[in-house]
Amino acid sequence: MPRLLVVHHTSSPTLHSMYEAVMEGAHDPAIDGIEVVARPALVASASEVLEADGYLLGTPANIGYMSGALKHFFDQIYYPCLEATARRPYGVYVHGNSDTAGAVKAIESIATGLGWRRVQKVVAVVGPPSRQELDACRELGAAVAAGLLLDS
Repeated sequence: MPRLLVVHHTSSPTLHSMYEAVMEGAHDPAIDGIEVVARPALVASASEVLEADGYLLGTPANIGYMSGALKHFFDQIYYPCLEATARRPYGVYVHGNSDTAGAVKAIESIATGLGWRRVQKVVAVVGPPSRQELDACRELGAAVAAGLLLDS
């Protein structure tokens, strides 16, 4: 059964609402046969990354960059997962109070170094998420999960 690993740093109520929407989409009853595993960024391990078939990454944008927790995750898994996870699909959601561009750029740079392939448009939200932005988070979770069925 394909496994989707959701690695997140959910540090605010706003980001939590985005995380819940992503998880709702990933657990859509119409998508059967996917195991969804969620781990906080400070806990997720290289072995979990190696065991997964795809990834969803969630973070706040802090002072123009991804959270330290997500950066720590990448630091811990980069070399152990570098060759073994190449070409695996991923998606990203980011929340910022004023800007998300630096966080998105940093994540995409590291994911490119890992050889991962982004399979959905990044969901980047500034300020409180609208209904449409939460719907985009649901779609992100569902699309990345459903895509694993096509890849398997």
